[in-house]
Amino acid sequence: MGLEDVRRRLPVVEALPEPKGRRHLPLAQGQAPTPSLAVWELTLACDHRCLHCGPRAGRPRPDELSTEECLRLVAELAELGVGEVTLIGGEAYLRNDFILVIRAIREHGMTCSMTTGGLNLSRARVEAAAEAGLSAVSVSIDGLREEHDRVRDHAGSWDAAFAALRHAREAGLRIASNTQINRYSRANLLPLLERLAAAGIGAWQLQITMPHGSAADHEELILQPYMYPELFDELARVAQRCIELGVTIWPGNNLGYFGPHEHALRRFQKGGGHWVGCNAGSATVGIESNGMIKSCPSVGGPTNIGGSWREHGLRALWDRAPEISYVRRRTLDELWGFCRECYYAETCMAGCTAATEPLLGRPGNNPFCHHRALEMDRQGLRERIEQVRAAPGLPFDNGLFRVIREPKDPQQRARTGPVHVDEPRVSRLVEEMGPGRPVAPPRGEAGEPGGGRSGPRAPDPAAPRRSRP
Repeated sequence: MGLEDVRRRLPVVEALPEPKGRRHLPLAQGQAPTPSLAVWELTLACDHRCLHCGPRAGRPRPDELSTEECLRLVAELAELGVGEVTLIGGEAYLRNDFILVIRAIREHGMTCSMTTGGLNLSRARVEAAAEAGLSAVSVSIDGLREEHDRVRDHAGSWDAAFAALRHAREAGLRIASNTQINRYSRANLLPLLERLAAAGIGAWQLQITMPHGSAADHEELILQPYMYPELFDELARVAQRCIELGVTIWPGNNLGYFGPHEHALRRFQKGGGHWVGCNAGSATVGIESNGMIKSCPSVGGPTNIGGSWREHGLRALWDRAPEISYVRRRTLDELWGFCRECYYAETCMAGCTAATEPLLGRPGNNPFCHHRALEMDRQGLRERIEQVRAAPGLPFDNGLFRVIREPKDPQQRARTGPVHVDEPRVSRLVEEMGPGRPVAPPRGEAGEPGGGRSGPRAPDPAAPRRSRP
């Protein structure tokens, strides 16, 4: 059915309930958490072919939920206590019934927002979504025109994204933007902010490109940990300019942590202006387009997917699936490497699991950390990552990387080589809890079982190390 045909099917209502939003009261002692936010991949169909796409979107999944199934799932989200549902893809608008899902979300008293690349978010689609009850649109814009179009692999994508913002604003929706910081975009955050503010956005989410999905095939996009001190000095200037422009800055969960600019960046977030830990499976639930329920919308695969909604229902998966409850159950014993000994370990818990698991094979050790990069710098060291195993080419897949710690001074680096190497560790499918054991240093060609790209050999585990593990 065409969009106008579906639009005529929207139930006629005199008014929609006041939306609840994400806010939840603090839990009572012993009370189990319920999700306040659901992020729903409505379809894997996409009109972009982005170089950094986690799910490698393009074609719809063969077994995506029908309209009727989507509407039943909406009711279960409301029953579980969800306050806001964010529709993503692929591109949610490539399913014409997306407006029926929006209306159902709103009829159940939840807020509905949408995150999109905006390539074909036409005026007609925006107006239909607004009529259905959509409250806000966040358009992904990853740098200035040249770098955005390169990463999105589509000429004209940048102009289309700004047109989508304009359509949404003219339809009366709140507009925002989200930007992935990668090696192309990191130098142009301030000029991008000026253009976004001129377009009328109210909020700007910033996050790093994570090494999973398509991005695992494009190492040239991924920031190196040693770039963090310079990056966060720039982010401090961005945060100040956001104040001047009236734009709310909103760092994503994978951007941090605990450096001198933490409060300036996270002052609008809960926790007193600092990172308070991953909320996957505790305040957030992810939904794939075929009804697979997972702990975090930014990851997938067997370590994170709890099971099928069609088979089990939402509440049973939320309450009992170990893949979904992992973050609720983990302790400091799951941390390893630098993060285990860090001053902020108990609060931070190694930052965003969706950034670390695709990097090192399991969560618990996170080199993408401002505090850590500053500590390395203070010791005259730096850290860099190096891929040792390629990704197999599946949605939300990952390769494997090692973290190499070495002298910051290039001459000393040439003389001594690495002082410490963190090799990737076994998957949580092998050892669910604990720090996991290291995977043997890969050999051979990238992509072969046990193979990897050439690079510095890991030190003998029995040999004394010149820096703390």
